[in-house]
Amino acid sequence: MNSRTSPREGSRHQFHDHFSGVSANYAAFRPSYPETLFRWLALVAPARSHAWDCATGTGQAALGLARYFGHVTATDASREQIAAAALHPRIDYRIVPAEASEIQTGSVDLVTVAQALHWLDIGRFFREAERVLVPGGVLAVWAYGAVAVEGPETGEIIREFYHDEMGPYWPEERSMADSGYADIELPMPELKSPVFSMRVSWTREELLGYIRTWSAVSRFIGKNGRDPVAGLEKRLVLHWNDASRRTVAWPLTLKAGRTSNEKPSSLFC
Repeated sequence: MNSRTSPREGSRHQFHDHFSGVSANYAAFRPSYPETLFRWLALVAPARSHAWDCATGTGQAALGLARYFGHVTATDASREQIAAAALHPRIDYRIVPAEASEIQTGSVDLVTVAQALHWLDIGRFFREAERVLVPGGVLAVWAYGAVAVEGPETGEIIREFYHDEMGPYWPEERSMADSGYADIELPMPELKSPVFSMRVSWTREELLGYIRTWSAVSRFIGKNGRDPVAGLEKRLVLHWNDASRRTVAWPLTLKAGRTSNEKPSSLFC
């Protein structure tokens, strides 16, 4: 299934939806993940047959996985996010909650969650991931924290906007991503992973497009009826008033674990 207009839709559970209203911007301006990350995941997975990208959003991680895996199931509870996702012949988009994927038991080599674990019912999702993984399968979750922008003046403006102006509007769950999931333990032995860097070269307009996808910005607009990024842009223009590109970077934290190589015992003899 590769249609934006008619992805497979399963049972719907209530979820915290912070991004459906900005799906187009999300697809256009959310940063991609480093190729070295997907290459490493392909190396540690027991096979490259089937990967599940959970809470895929508009498919940034799913596209990276599709370069290495024969089939990628990419799920999200948001119809709007899936509708804006980039098509690929090896990606099957489905509208289902993370905790009830409807994926066949023991059929997935790799399960990934990119920048979204903090929005899920983590305990239920972990049980679902263990259910669908093959023996020796890998679960990988990653998150990136606060953005840093090149230049002392522009960098400070963005820091103040993120922490001070938007601070009261960040959903509580966001702090988990900023901490690099420090307090989350995977339900399986963790793998030692390399350190990955996440950086892009963006214009001012690309940076502002990304900032408009923040959950805090959406909540600010909903409460105050105005776009706070417009004021941010006026401050940035004083120090970044051309179409030049600057380095934009995020701290990236990955946690990965492997299930037991033993097949679960059958309930029936």
